[in-house]
Amino acid sequence: MNFYPEERVALFIDGSNLYAAARALNFDIDYKRLLAVFSGKCRLVRAFYYTAMVEDQEYSPIRPLVDWLDYNGYTMVTKPTKEFTDSAGRRKIKGNMDIELAIDVMEMADKLDHIVLFSGDGDFRRLVDAVQRKGCRVSVVSTVRSQPPMVADELRRQADIFVELQSLQTAIQRAGGPSNNVMPDDDDDDYDDDDYDDDEGEAEVEVV
Repeated sequence: MNFYPEERVALFIDGSNLYAAARALNFDIDYKRLLAVFSGKCRLVRAFYYTAMVEDQEYSPIRPLVDWLDYNGYTMVTKPTKEFTDSAGRRKIKGNMDIELAIDVMEMADKLDHIVLFSGDGDFRRLVDAVQRKGCRVSVVSTVRSQPPMVADELRRQADIFVELQSLQTAIQRAGGPSNNVMPDDDDDDYDDDDYDDDEGEAEVEVV
């Protein structure tokens, strides 16, 4: 990764996209370690995490993760999912956070030197182009080593720097390797690791 110590940097994490990329590479992310990696390389201004949540469930499997991130250095941006039935009669859940992420990036761009986008979604190519013209460098974190690759070619080409997620694996992987949990091991955490099962977390929302 190419960072300057005095750069003002913000992370913008598309939760469902990053979850899918890490899962495709067969590892779980320790979000405390992720924050530490970037905090040690630059002036980290903010770390945003975007996710849609199923509101009508008595217990949302992703709620413990959302609460943990909120207490441990992340700015959470959430909204309720919407359920609908497609033309084939199949139940779908809509939970796209692209607009929220794009608005925050544009609002923050004038206060930053470097934006780190954790997503491979090609729809963000135009957003990256817009903030580059404001003078920001943009790094995109995703993977080309999954089958199929998780990052759109047009987004990868537009970014100033493409960071292969697998290259960060040893620095940000949850201790113990792949597991069913994604919150860090820490006796001081507000939530127990057992509270959150990532098999029922981000994957429960099908973004359409």
